[in-house]
Amino acid sequence: MPRIVGVDIPNNKAILIALTYIHGIGSFTAEKILNELGIKFNVPAGKLTEDEVSKIAQIIDRDLAVEGQLRRQVSQDIARLKDIGCYRGLRHRKGLPVRGQQTQSNARTRKGKRKTVAGKKGVKEIRS
Repeated sequence: MPRIVGVDIPNNKAILIALTYIHGIGSFTAEKILNELGIKFNVPAGKLTEDEVSKIAQIIDRDLAVEGQLRRQVSQDIARLKDIGCYRGLRHRKGLPVRGQQTQSNARTRKGKRKTVAGKKGVKEIRS
């Protein structure tokens, strides 16, 4: 199992797909890296030579923010939005959708499990 920037890449997958297991690398970026090195997309990751693996790791280290560095950068960006008190920061703080989605009937992913609030019972007026 090749190890690139601290992530174990699956042996049996094509290298194009295997690179997407690294946080911060999608299919477009993986394709760009492989084109730069001249590696075929459908080669299984386990069949790569140590030299090819090290070249891939060098390109990723040189050009991209991935894994822990990327996660840290994103969390710092969110913390900055919260600190300056902008609308997006307030939405992050409240745990609501940030990008304008509806919240009345959807947004369960952001809001979490439903919290039932006891409503009023149909109390009938007592006539005397």
